This record gives sequence, structure tokens and C-alpha cells, in this order.
Amino acid sequence: MPNAPVVPTVRRRRLGSTLKHLRNQAALTLDEAAAAMGWKAPKMSKIENASATIRPAEVATLLKAYGVTDPEVFAALESLARDAGKKGWWQTYTGVVSSAYADYIALESDAERICEWSPLLIPGLLQTAAYARENIAGITHFRTPDEIAALVEVRQARQSVLSRPGNAVELWAIIHEAALYQRFAVRPAIMREQLRRLLDAAELPTVTVQVMPLDSTAHPGILGGFSLVTFPRPIPNLVLFENLSGATYVEGDDTTPFAKAVERIRASALSVEDSLARIAKLEEGSKR
Repeated sequence: MPNAPVVPTVRRRRLGSTLKHLRNQAALTLDEAAAAMGWKAPKMSKIENASATIRPAEVATLLKAYGVTDPEVFAALESLARDAGKKGWWQTYTGVVSSAYADYIALESDAERICEWSPLLIPGLLQTAAYARENIAGITHFRTPDEIAALVEVRQARQSVLSRPGNAVELWAIIHEAALYQRFAVRPAIMREQLRRLLDAAELPTVTVQVMPLDSTAHPGILGGFSLVTFPRPIPNLVLFENLSGATYVEGDDTTPFAKAVERIRASALSVEDSLARIAKLEEGSKR
């Protein structure tokens, strides 16, 4: 029986593209890189295109051939190779989680840091189940109640990355004040609970929350929300945009303008201390 074809998972694609980038930096051709491993060029090409696997020990040998000496680079890429074929918990939700969403969850799980500018909604990693349910139902009007419930479960499960022992993802969330005024006519307590959730989450060492005030000066974020996702070097960063048609990614050097924009957005927002005070005041007012 022939071997099953390799499925190009998002981790394998990221590994392949990073290895290709390092090969180009080393000014080696595919033939030269393959020869250093005792391979033929087509195998090297398949690894870079994510249609073939590479073992962690082979990654280490290849990096040495590329002249890489940074132990952090070795650790990051060996880990990526080790986990490339692993199935994530989110794959049990295949019926409701799109391939693009599954890819993002995998990327989020591997991230080192996420900076999210959210002008309209509370970021998914900080949402309560009730808040998530109301908004998912409103956005995805074609979903059944069971599918909405499953998507809420997924959103809640994603939040575990903020408290994983030893390798928690750092989140810096900048939320426009307007998003804090969202109201739910049928269940007015939802927003009060959500505001409390923000205050509780901000106590985690991995979470920083800022509020962009209604009277802020102009800043790059007025063009729309985005998430800047940072990975261990040398895996390239990415930026995510979301809309009704799905997700759009920007990768590598093209993320530089967004990193600069994040600094300006942070500077335009309230300080962390003032942000939490503003949220606490809104929470207290919502009890009346």
C-alpha cells in the first residue's frame, strides 16, 4: 500500500518557509542544501513546500549547514518540526471550525506574544462564554444553536494559552472604549460580567489591557482592528485581519508597519492603570 500523502499543516508550512528563508540567507541553492544532507533537490523542495516531513535532528543538521549558531533558533525550529504533525484539540470541532480558523488557533497556540487592537469587540481571548455566544449568534446568522454552542466552546478553550505553565502566550489587548458600552437588551448582566472578566484577566502576569478613550487623538488604528502575532525567532511574525468573508494574513517583513502602528496605538490609549480604572467605573455603573 502506498504511503499516505503528507498533509501540509500550518506548522509544517511555517517550518518550510522559515527553512527556505534561512537557506536563502546562507546563499545556498536547493541542490547545495540537499547535498549537505545527502538528499536530492526534490526532497529539499518538498520540505520547504510542506509536502514532506523533516525530523528535529535533521533540522539541527540543516541549520548547521546554513551557518546558524543561535541556540534559540535551533530550539524554535526543532520544536516546530516535533509538533508539525500533531493534532490539536480544535480538530475535534472540524464540522464547525473552518480550515482558516483552525490554522489561526494553531498559530495562536504556538505564539510567543499577541498584540490585539480591537475597536468593536472584546478580544476573543478575553470573552466570557455569554458574551461570545451573543456575538457569535449575531455575526454568524446561518449557524444552528448546536454549532454556536460549539464555537463558544472553542473560544473558551482557546483562552488556556494565557495560563499554560511555562509557556503562556503574552496578550496585550487595546480595546476601544466604545466596545465597552455594548448592551444586550435581553440579558443586561452579560456586559457587567464581561467587564469583570477584563479586570480579572488583567491580573494575570501574561495579560495587559488598555482602553482607547472616546476622545483619543487620531492614530493608525482608526483604519480597523488587527492582531499582531509574534513567534520565537526566526519564525516570521504575522498580522491577522478578520471580516465576514474570513481571515486575511500578512507575514514576515510586511508586518513591520503594523508593529510600528501598535506603538502609536498604545501611546494614544489610556495608561494601563487608567484603563483598568475606566473599566471598573463602567462595571460599577452597570450594576445600577
